[in-house]
Amino acid sequence: MKPEMKEKAKRLGFKTIVANWSEYEGQDWLEPLLLAEEKERDQRSLERRIREAHIGQFKPMSQFDWDWPEKIDRELVEELFSLDFLKEVANVVLVGTNGLGKSMIAQNLAYQSLMNGYSTRFVKASRMLEELTTFDGSISRRRCLQRYCKPKLLVIDEVGYMNYDNRFADLLYEVVSGRYQKCSTIVTTNKGFTEWGAIFPSAACVVTLVDQLLHKAEAVVIEGKSYRHKEALERAAAKEAARKNKRKSKKEQ
Repeated sequence: MKPEMKEKAKRLGFKTIVANWSEYEGQDWLEPLLLAEEKERDQRSLERRIREAHIGQFKPMSQFDWDWPEKIDRELVEELFSLDFLKEVANVVLVGTNGLGKSMIAQNLAYQSLMNGYSTRFVKASRMLEELTTFDGSISRRRCLQRYCKPKLLVIDEVGYMNYDNRFADLLYEVVSGRYQKCSTIVTTNKGFTEWGAIFPSAACVVTLVDQLLHKAEAVVIEGKSYRHKEALERAAAKEAARKNKRKSKKEQ
């Protein structure tokens, strides 16, 4: 029996087996049992962490159409999946108009992070800010902030899709500053940073917020027309072609 098997049994909570190790260590069934239990627990742990990360449904990067965007740094995007930015405590900013795959890339990066054992959270900017506003007490607010400041990777999706008042800007700043130089943050946005003043009108913290996000950050700019719009046109064309074929076959009968 391998010596590490006793430590594995202890870690898995097999107290009776550990207490009577000399009796059990020679049994042929013991090592397969411990390995199977460890695998099952690791799988349950991964499934739980995926649920808690709230990544949602997403397409794998193998389905990303690199030829569709008019501008995208494919080499930089693929480098991000090495997760070196997490080791460097750097941020990632994905900038582009709607329907170009920003969220798809961010979701895949979040999943890759989870698969490599990093604590991860994915959240829409509007949902995070609305949740933070519901906590008025200092203790409950601090606990809620901690849920967003603690993960090794936090993905804040769709910043800029709505305009917010100064209170929301301050809350976003608290999250970003709470993670600054401690944990990595991915942000997807449809607005360039020069336009963030319009998202948070008159908010004094915007300049510092942007400065902290961009410090040690990889910026991916995606330009082009909406891929979702392209898919909608293709579906419409396919349906029209099917209707034409149906009408043609009826005439031929």
